[in-house]
Amino acid sequence: MFSRQQIRGLATIIVMVGIIVALLYIGKPRLKYYLAERDKVAMPATHSDEEPARDSLFCFDPNTVTYEELRAMGFSKRTAVGIVKYRSMGKVFSIKEDFALCYGVTDSMYARLKPYIRIGSKYAARPKRDTLYASHRATERRFAPRPFEPFRIDTVGVEYLRQIGFSTRQARSLIEYRNRAAEGIRDMAELRDCYVVSEEMADSLEAYVIFPEPKPYGGLVEINSADSATLRSVAGIGAKSVVAIMEYRRLLGGFHSIKQIAELKCVTAENFARISKQICCDSCVISKIDINFAPAIELERHPYMTRSAIKQIVELRKSKGGWKSFEEMIEDKIFGAEQTTAIAPYLHFGDIPQGFEEQ
Repeated sequence: MFSRQQIRGLATIIVMVGIIVALLYIGKPRLKYYLAERDKVAMPATHSDEEPARDSLFCFDPNTVTYEELRAMGFSKRTAVGIVKYRSMGKVFSIKEDFALCYGVTDSMYARLKPYIRIGSKYAARPKRDTLYASHRATERRFAPRPFEPFRIDTVGVEYLRQIGFSTRQARSLIEYRNRAAEGIRDMAELRDCYVVSEEMADSLEAYVIFPEPKPYGGLVEINSADSATLRSVAGIGAKSVVAIMEYRRLLGGFHSIKQIAELKCVTAENFARISKQICCDSCVISKIDINFAPAIELERHPYMTRSAIKQIVELRKSKGGWKSFEEMIEDKIFGAEQTTAIAPYLHFGDIPQGFEEQ
């Protein structure tokens, strides 16, 4: 057992050790602060991890700058290594902006470095002279062609078409399009149908193109029974016009007059004057609508029927059964005089149910 004196000595030692440990613990943060401040003073400003110092900047090529030079400009070790590795993987900085894409290069850093970046001629992006020259020549040929003069579309060659603004490919395609047609390109509508002829070019050529004279026509084309090939044989009716004519014929139920062809937007007045000499119309074959029994959906399909007229027809049929003549419909203010003239050939008046007649 310890004596009383030994116990007091041991207690004194323990208390002193505790005091020393407490002092060390309390003074540790102050020591760290002191060491950090010392390191800041000792570290050169050019090695900051934030941004390059202004007095450490110099002209450099990002394609050849070394790790040491990047560090001297103030890049952190990680960023400097990353730029060198990025370049070793095959990256070429062809414009200044490429350098801004590197990891670790902030917008503010790039803004400060940009005046010092010099891309060497070996790496700088260069415009393709041949491409620019070809583009310039194509533009010059397109917008400054040889002055137009009258020419025959059935005999003109590739070289002449190139001289008036077509590219070689367009000129060859136009010649092929002309040769595929049985009678060549016969009018402006057929020329516009060629996919290589733009609306702008067609408009500029219209006053100068000479089309072949139409062959003597053996007979008139009956437009209600003609198929697409027969309609296409009419000089002045192009591929687009054929589709429009046949669709309009279907909606009408047939043409009762050749003048109805002129109602189509795709048929100009000049073209209609040419077409009208080659066609005829058999109005006996048109389909008629029974105005007293036709459902509303059938009435709606007809181009000459208006919404207001259809509404009145459906409502009045319920009360009076129908009509016996156009005069009655005019009295009921369903059709005006002009609309009656247009719609009359397409309407038929079926017998009114007996119950309504008695009323």
